[in-house]
Amino acid sequence: MQAVSRDILAYAMTTLRYCFIVGSVHDELIIECSPGVSLQAVCDQMGRTPPWIEGLLLRADGYECQFYKKD
Repeated sequence: MQAVSRDILAYAMTTLRYCFIVGSVHDELIIECSPGVSLQAVCDQMGRTPPWIEGLLLRADGYECQFYKKD
């Protein structure tokens, strides 16, 4: 299960090429981007189902802050 979760996270990282991903912690991505980038757009991209696992329902949540903190 953890391997599949990591593969899904890696797929999400490829869909977020326009963002500067500075790190990941378990199932989280730490992203630096301009203030004009929509949090909802990032969550929508992360919630996209990879083509190799059709039918899996994904959803992503996020938050914005000036420095990394655990939610």
